[in-house]
Amino acid sequence: MTAPLRIAVVYPDLLGTYGDGGNGLILARRAEWRGFEVVLTQATSDAALPEADIYCLGGGEDGPQVRAARSLMEDGTLARRAAAGAVVLAVCAGYQIVGKTFPGADGALHEGVGLLDIATAKGSGPRAVGEVVGEPSDDAPGALPALTGFENHGGTTTLGPGVTPLARVLHGVGNGDGSGTEGAVSGRVIGTYLHGPLLARNPALADLLLDWALSEGPAAHAPSDDLASDLVVVAAFDDSAADALREERLAATTGSRRGRMRRRR
Repeated sequence: MTAPLRIAVVYPDLLGTYGDGGNGLILARRAEWRGFEVVLTQATSDAALPEADIYCLGGGEDGPQVRAARSLMEDGTLARRAAAGAVVLAVCAGYQIVGKTFPGADGALHEGVGLLDIATAKGSGPRAVGEVVGEPSDDAPGALPALTGFENHGGTTTLGPGVTPLARVLHGVGNGDGSGTEGAVSGRVIGTYLHGPLLARNPALADLLLDWALSEGPAAHAPSDDLASDLVVVAAFDDSAADALREERLAATTGSRRGRMRRRR
């Protein structure tokens, strides 16, 4: 890829409650450390959404979430670019927005952008708050290790046949629909409830997204037992600092160190 890698943090003025904009910064830095030129844009809601190779959506409150969804549908750029192969990472409110429907503050359903075959309703039980550990599902992309993050949401998300769960919940709530799953994946679109920021805690996932965006090949690579062998463009480097953070959070949550866990075959 000779042109700069374009990364857009979508509507940080509406979807910036939990620091998920850090995912865009992490992607930018990990690409720059490998010698790629990057343009990182904070794409606020008062302007047209820019053309980008990776879009990052974050968490937000109910009112801004509804405004963000309406604006994205009116703008049309996110749906058009995703259809053309752009990578989308959507967290919490952003995850719900890229689905088919999601609830407002009063529980009434609102239309989503429709990038993922998911539907979210207002939960009837306690709000899901706390640390989450998930084992990537067998059909999830890449040979990712255990995923770690924290959740803070009141929705229950049900997956349709057009998506694959991102992970199986080992600790926490996740989608909250009784399936024991967390997140959803379809093509190059990933949705999840995991904050952290997610990519600070899970650099292997960051590198997978970068590889999708930087490579000229198909959206999904055939997985192997080693994530590094799945990556086409992105080279491995010393990740000891990020690994230490992962180990600390995983140990604090589960009482054991699961950072090198691979998904079962």
